[in-house]
Amino acid sequence: MRGTPAAALVCVLLAFVGAIGCTLPAFTAPASVPWGTTALISALGLGCELAARRRDEGGRPAVAAGSSLPLLLAGVLLLPPAAAALAAVPGALAGRIEQPPYAARRIWRAARPALTCAAASWVHTGLGGSAALGGPGRAPDLPYALLPAGAAAITFTLALTALDGVVLAAAERRPVLRDQCALLPRTLGPHLVHLLSALLMAVLWRSAYGPTAALLVLLPMYVSCWVFAHYHREQAAHRATIRALVHAVDIKDAYTRGHSERVGRASVLIARELGMDDGRVEALRFAGILHDVGKLGVPTRVLRKDGPLTPDERRIVELHPEYGHEIVRGIGFLDEARDAILHHHERLDGTGYPYGLSGSRIPESARVVAVADAFDAMTSTRSYRRARPVPAALAELRRCAGSQLDPRMVRALVRAVNRHGWTSADTAVTADEPAGAVEGTRDEASRVPGARPAEDPATAAAPAPASAPGRHR
Repeated sequence: MRGTPAAALVCVLLAFVGAIGCTLPAFTAPASVPWGTTALISALGLGCELAARRRDEGGRPAVAAGSSLPLLLAGVLLLPPAAAALAAVPGALAGRIEQPPYAARRIWRAARPALTCAAASWVHTGLGGSAALGGPGRAPDLPYALLPAGAAAITFTLALTALDGVVLAAAERRPVLRDQCALLPRTLGPHLVHLLSALLMAVLWRSAYGPTAALLVLLPMYVSCWVFAHYHREQAAHRATIRALVHAVDIKDAYTRGHSERVGRASVLIARELGMDDGRVEALRFAGILHDVGKLGVPTRVLRKDGPLTPDERRIVELHPEYGHEIVRGIGFLDEARDAILHHHERLDGTGYPYGLSGSRIPESARVVAVADAFDAMTSTRSYRRARPVPAALAELRRCAGSQLDPRMVRALVRAVNRHGWTSADTAVTADEPAGAVEGTRDEASRVPGARPAEDPATAAAPAPASAPGRHR
């Protein structure tokens, strides 16, 4: 446990002592504990956690971690508090620990569910939930049984987030309230969903059919867990793909480091302001992040050239939207983002590239990304110039709306920024070298007429005036 903050160790120790206190009544008054039910739920929970330790070919868990949660909640509904806490321990001890300190983490992993299950069971028992589940020859008291069961699930979630928030605050000195507010919405929904499986299992368990019928609930439950695990693995793979591509662009063209993420953020602001559904918002976020991925196909010597670009070099750079489209063509989940990557340098008046599209012929996603791209370029500090203030950048976007940029997208961004604000990159130079080291060497005036600075030669042949947002990356 060397290197673990003392406050975090104190939290682990207190949780351990509390868990012992919660389970102690099971041993001091063993006659009050249904040991058969406790043992079966413990064994099933242990099996779930052992299954979650198995890995697929890609090294990912074959079953989602925490897949024993419905069993824990069933134990909360079926068992007295001490037994519910005890039933949670074997599976928690068997869970995979990925990072040191292993001993402290394993103790915490065991104490945490014991405390939460005991608290939830106390609430469920106090509200008469045990009697509401029915029994042999006695029907369950529905819908009343939902009340103590729901209260137990909410107590379980609150106790879990409180414990996690306290230990995170102790280990990383993060605000407890902020962490709890962030964790609670993400955990309450899944817990309430799992509660329905747990309640069905508990009712069947108490019925004349007994535990055998209750165990039939496990099959659809684990199909659901597998589906959720597969979905989360797929989402993680999507994020890893995006990160890898953006990282590759940042390495090749360091002068716009962070630019892609900010364009993605601005694209999301515009999309939400326009009332787009969540699927399109996510597609536009990907489009904004990957809009310059085609620079991977542009020679590094051209991207990093200090002097003016030749006409041939400008033509090479203007191919980067097509390169980007080819790079992401086979990535199915990008969908609408591909059009934005290909057409984000088109202009409404038809003077853009690569195809000189105009007006409504330019895909809507590309018009969104074009505005987001221009806005971030103007509000970001580069090695050769300072960032513009946000109001000045918005004024410039309004000036160019209708000729270069879609007025509807510009208005949406203005409204979104006025409502939510914008944290720009105006306090940090986005190139590797400090601004003072290159001041004057990459100035726009040193380049050929109409060309961009070397860090962004993408519209070198564009006829826009020097102040136009078309002179961004």
